[in-house]
Amino acid sequence: MSLKQLFFIWFRYLSLTKFQIVDTMNKKTILVISGMHCASCAINIEKSLQKQNGVKNAVVNFSAEEATVEYDPKFIDIKKFKKIISDLGYKAIEPHELNESGNEIRKLKYLSVIGLILTIPVVGLSMFLEISNENYILLLLTTPIQFGIGYHFYKGSWNSLKNKYFNMDFLVILGTSVAYFYSLYTTFFGGITFYEASATVVTTITIGRLMEIISRGKTSEAIKKLIKLQAKTARVVREGKEIQVPIEHVKKGDLVIVRPGERIPVDGIVIDGYSSVDESMITGESIPIEKKKGDEVVGATLNKNGMLKIKTTKIGAETALAQIIKLVKEAQQSKAPIQKMADVVVSYFVPVVMLISVSSFLIWYFFMSQPFLFALTVMVSVLVIACPCAMGIATPTAVMVGLGKGAENGILIKGGQYLEKIHKLDTIIFDKTGTLTKGEPEVTDIIRFNIDKKKLLMLAAIAEKNSEHPLGEAIIKKAEEEKIKIPESRAFETIPGHGVVSKYLGRKLLVGNRKLIQKEKIDIKNVEEKLRVLEEDGKTVVIVAMNKKIVGLIGIADTLKKYSVEAVNELKKMDLEVVMITGDNERTAKAIAKGLDVDEVLADVLPQDKAKKIAELQNQGKFVGMVGDGINDAPALARADIGIAIGSGTDVAIETGDIVLIKEDLRDVVTAIKLSKKTLNKIKQNLFWAFFYNTAMIPIAAGVLFPIFNILLPPMAAGIAMVLSDISVVGNSLLLKRFTPR
Repeated sequence: MSLKQLFFIWFRYLSLTKFQIVDTMNKKTILVISGMHCASCAINIEKSLQKQNGVKNAVVNFSAEEATVEYDPKFIDIKKFKKIISDLGYKAIEPHELNESGNEIRKLKYLSVIGLILTIPVVGLSMFLEISNENYILLLLTTPIQFGIGYHFYKGSWNSLKNKYFNMDFLVILGTSVAYFYSLYTTFFGGITFYEASATVVTTITIGRLMEIISRGKTSEAIKKLIKLQAKTARVVREGKEIQVPIEHVKKGDLVIVRPGERIPVDGIVIDGYSSVDESMITGESIPIEKKKGDEVVGATLNKNGMLKIKTTKIGAETALAQIIKLVKEAQQSKAPIQKMADVVVSYFVPVVMLISVSSFLIWYFFMSQPFLFALTVMVSVLVIACPCAMGIATPTAVMVGLGKGAENGILIKGGQYLEKIHKLDTIIFDKTGTLTKGEPEVTDIIRFNIDKKKLLMLAAIAEKNSEHPLGEAIIKKAEEEKIKIPESRAFETIPGHGVVSKYLGRKLLVGNRKLIQKEKIDIKNVEEKLRVLEEDGKTVVIVAMNKKIVGLIGIADTLKKYSVEAVNELKKMDLEVVMITGDNERTAKAIAKGLDVDEVLADVLPQDKAKKIAELQNQGKFVGMVGDGINDAPALARADIGIAIGSGTDVAIETGDIVLIKEDLRDVVTAIKLSKKTLNKIKQNLFWAFFYNTAMIPIAAGVLFPIFNILLPPMAAGIAMVLSDISVVGNSLLLKRFTPR
């Protein structure tokens, strides 16, 4: 085992300080659930799964229509989960069985159309027309609505009673059945009928569920867009011939040909060709990236203008796109802490509503001496209007849209709990190397003495041409950028810890540090001041001398990434304390920090001590976010309240942080915080209006305004109001789709 592997294992071990250690025998499965009509359905399924022996955790997401179950296969299996859910009155299938499932939207559309065709004449006859045998015609029209279109309500309520809990279906059936059977009695024995209440409530709620399912589908559009990006076929070279094969048949090591305008089907390495590649669908970065031999490419990205030959390195579930889809799905199935409050309220809500409805009937009929029909109207209206759906979907719909919006912008948030917490950060710690800086040396200063700049660079490059030292590579790279042709030197000698000695045109060429120059007994006094200024700025200085005379100084340093300064400034404008942490010495660290205007610099900190520094800040009462590269900063990322890992399109550090930034753009830290604030605001708005709606409308339905304003809410209006409350919550969440990073 190599040192690098041992190093990685050590960091992964330390990173477990934050994550719960899960028994490796545990499995996790996702089931797609159909037939859920409200948030209480999801809560009851969740409770039923959680109490099973062998189930470690179960989360049911009503908005996503999915259950995520972690379990020990020694005690329970997927077949048992399906049976439990089926016994509750719902259907559960595995994702790969989706093609076999019925189309709930098509079914609800059919029921809604039939319901409208029958309900419109019921309302017309009841409220506007008078004809002979009217009640018998109303009975004929309403019966198929009550028992045909309303069958799924009866089925849902019966299953809930069998399993000893109440759901929204039970409220609907209780209210409409009372209205229907009372009307049936008066049809034959005389009195006022109530058919329009039964018909309109069943049809209205059916239409409302159709609209809600369509609206909820829009909350997961980010996932759908990503899935659509996956290639169906690839052009591979087999036995010297190009053939088109299904993507499932591509193997690691296959040579894939991608022509201009085509999507790259796999993750791989360019072995031939040159092109610009649009990676916006993965990273959110709009500017195409130049790709040449040796560069990595990501599946689903768009090849713009050149042909590429790619060696496949990752296929199927290993690809970056598949990992991103998996991560976003898992995040959308998680619950934000604020949702737990709503879940508790919803679980108690139905019994409380039943109590209020019965009490309202008794009060109006026995104590207020109102007619039986009046008291019945009040009871039915309370049952119909009190759907807890709006409260139940207030949080998950906003979280799903927020997480999807993050994914669209290259910000992968691993769960609703993190999306909810990011905005609480008051301190952000940035690792220096590879996070704030590029992580590789770069020529920053060229000081020449009686020599042309390009000639100075050429001389330094001649000496370093055969060197593998990082400083030498930085000089070569700079010379190539300046389009300088680098001649071969006739002699080359590397002196470890000093530099390089070479010969050019018969003259001795020295490129190195102070030690090399002093060893060669070259006078350094004339350049000492300029040398010291560069060194005080934290730069490594390469001295270039020719024939015992210093001709130039080249300053080399690890430079800041493109948007580091902007990101730090934006965070400070948001009143966050910004700290830089590094293993570099204090002089170098402060030189970098000078250009960033950070609040504090923590220098000479070893990797294993970074987590301790974060703990010290947390002990001071600070809520700390750590931004690092996702591998060598694993302990610190794990220790922080929010760990933000800098990833890339081909190596997403999924196991490390709570948030992964696919692009190496630190402004995304700012975007993540702003997205968190926007999402939390939407959740609070949704919960406020959901609670306000139920708090305000239930008393109105119970008739509190009747003695003062002579206003009574009919069941038909109650049903419409209930549906509109659900749709308004989903619609408000969808407004998050307008969020765009500045």
